[in-house]
Amino acid sequence: MDNHYQIFPVGTIKKQDRSVFVEIYKEYEDALYGLDQCTHIIVFTWFHENDAPEKRKVLKVHPRGNKANPLTGVFATRSPVRPNLIGLFLCKIISIEKNVIQIEHIEAFAGSPVIDIKPYIPRIDSIPNPE
Repeated sequence: MDNHYQIFPVGTIKKQDRSVFVEIYKEYEDALYGLDQCTHIIVFTWFHENDAPEKRKVLKVHPRGNKANPLTGVFATRSPVRPNLIGLFLCKIISIEKNVIQIEHIEAFAGSPVIDIKPYIPRIDSIPNPE
């Protein structure tokens, strides 16, 4: 079994003043067809600024970088330091123009590679009364 995978960015995060955009590369623009029917998207990014071999080996962190929080496994946190540097963000769509999606907010850095987008579908993506 091959343990290596290739992931190709489909776009990038852009920020201008207080506006935030997911800019999809032109060759993937057709993949946005129908997305205007959605109010929210799930954006997958690559935490490129944390991509270092030593950071990929970190398995426990203090949540939110606060040492007052107990050490917790990275799979139980939203830490950007993890074996695979995939970020997941639920974003409200403000507008879509050609290959650019304006969103309300994202905690990713400007320039972060976007590796995928999926529509948020409440009946599938929402769990009633989670604990």
